[in-house]
Amino acid sequence: MCGIAGLFGPDGDDSAMAHAMASLLTHRGPDGTRSWSESCSKGGIGFGHTRLSIVDIIGSNQPLHSDDGCVLIVNGEIYNHREIRDQDRGFSFRTKGDGEAILAAYASRSDDINWIQRLDGIWAFALWDSTRERLFLCRDQLGVKPLVRTVTDDGTLLFGSEVKCLRAHPTHTPSLDLEALVARIAYEYPLDETTLFQDVYSVQAGTVEIWKLNEAGAELEKAHCWVTEKHPFSHESWSPVTDASSLLESLTQSVADRLMSDVPLGIVLSGGLDSAMVAALAHEASERTGYPLPACWTVAESEDNPDWIAAERVCQSLDLEHHQHILDENAFHCSLPDLAWYGEDLDFTVLFFQPLFAKMAESVTVGLCGQGADEIHAGYPRYKDLETHRNLIRSRLNASEHPFANTLLSGNITQPGWRANHNPDIAFSDLESTLKYELNHGQLTNFQLRLVDRHSMSHGLEVRVPFLGSSHLDATRRLPTHWKLSENVEKAALRESAKLTRLPTEIVHRPKLPAGRATSPTMIDNLLNELKGHAAQYANDIPSISKMFFGQPEISLGLRLFRSLHLMDGGLGRHGKDLLTLLEDVD
Repeated sequence: MCGIAGLFGPDGDDSAMAHAMASLLTHRGPDGTRSWSESCSKGGIGFGHTRLSIVDIIGSNQPLHSDDGCVLIVNGEIYNHREIRDQDRGFSFRTKGDGEAILAAYASRSDDINWIQRLDGIWAFALWDSTRERLFLCRDQLGVKPLVRTVTDDGTLLFGSEVKCLRAHPTHTPSLDLEALVARIAYEYPLDETTLFQDVYSVQAGTVEIWKLNEAGAELEKAHCWVTEKHPFSHESWSPVTDASSLLESLTQSVADRLMSDVPLGIVLSGGLDSAMVAALAHEASERTGYPLPACWTVAESEDNPDWIAAERVCQSLDLEHHQHILDENAFHCSLPDLAWYGEDLDFTVLFFQPLFAKMAESVTVGLCGQGADEIHAGYPRYKDLETHRNLIRSRLNASEHPFANTLLSGNITQPGWRANHNPDIAFSDLESTLKYELNHGQLTNFQLRLVDRHSMSHGLEVRVPFLGSSHLDATRRLPTHWKLSENVEKAALRESAKLTRLPTEIVHRPKLPAGRATSPTMIDNLLNELKGHAAQYANDIPSISKMFFGQPEISLGLRLFRSLHLMDGGLGRHGKDLLTLLEDVD
């Protein structure tokens, strides 16, 4: 796992610039930074890479090269790389790592899509084919790993794992995308491929983009969605008597796949059902693969915290090693600037992620977590009352005086980075449409997965998501919606599978709680109370959206920090300042 960065354009053959871009991502890859560049007929290409060594620790330094002139940088893991090695014995492998499987799959291609479909894993990669003079940018099917891009005025394509790396290029100056911000505040996550930065977009999940150079610079030649149907819904029957065991097996296999590592690995354990199930399957996964049994990590604000107590019960019942840490009283005050800097968004209530991942990174390099279960198993409380959810989003849009709010309500959006009708009455009309919308248009990729990726990688810790493994995704596609959410129970089928494990009954039936507030409710409330005057003041920073902050003081504070860290002084040089200085020193 690592950070990738690069440029492609008239002056793209600039190894020093690629290295400078990658150097802004050294937190993602503390084990070394490398760069490479090459000229082509209308310009050049430059790659930068920061490495977090997990598989083939001594070898597999990137960029990776093939005998047929292809060059690759990748952030991610290819879980079936050994299978590809066995199948493609004619390919000249130079390492023992998993990334080279991408080059082998590309060498075996019959078209521009079929080779990607051979890969099973999580990834964001850039692949340069020097013979065709084409650049491929690609993300895994759910966007577990990030990849953003922009094109400068001189026609240079800049890309990387995080937006901050783009700022190393002298022609790129970060600015706020007000339209994306309106959507972010109303829906609570960025939509489609937008970011909060003007003209900076994510590569769409499950998509490969093919770029070429012409006289004006970099041009997107075509984009292929390589996933045929991301999230179909089944209307077949499902019975816990006959089918719960196969659902559980699919998750067990996903956990087993994600134990692949040459470095220590642990489990992020909150005490909720999702992370508890990952822990419950650790023994079986370890026995299957031969990889060591992982320990668990939990943080909370006190030993009386329900998450703390539940996590203890899980580890006791499963006989797992358990590392527990009480959050320092000033942890959130100190962590908030880091949350804003690394998160590149308006996050606030997941402040515990920073001290949690910092503590884990002292002992392990890889973690497993329960992210993604709520989206595929209908776990969020809002799914039980979609009318209230629709009304909430509509009320925020109606409160906005920015004209784009009406555009969102109309559903007619034609700008780059947008690809859906976001009218809440359509997006959240029923449970099936809601689940499809949130899987495809931001909740999963742009919020939940982004949170885990940015804040774990800020400490050089890779966190994997077994619930989004291909075997478990395939199994959940066969679940009827009423086995995801019944009248009174969320994640109904998943709970039936959990009954087959050694988890205590109270954990199997434990209701969904909001992660941040469940782990540290008092600490969050204290910080909000301390800063409530600031939040009220900052809500007026941008008059056209000031009324949207009603009931969301944390978003007002988050936006102020975002502007301070990412827009002031060209978005560089302010990380490390204390919280109040960052909040007050904003134009």
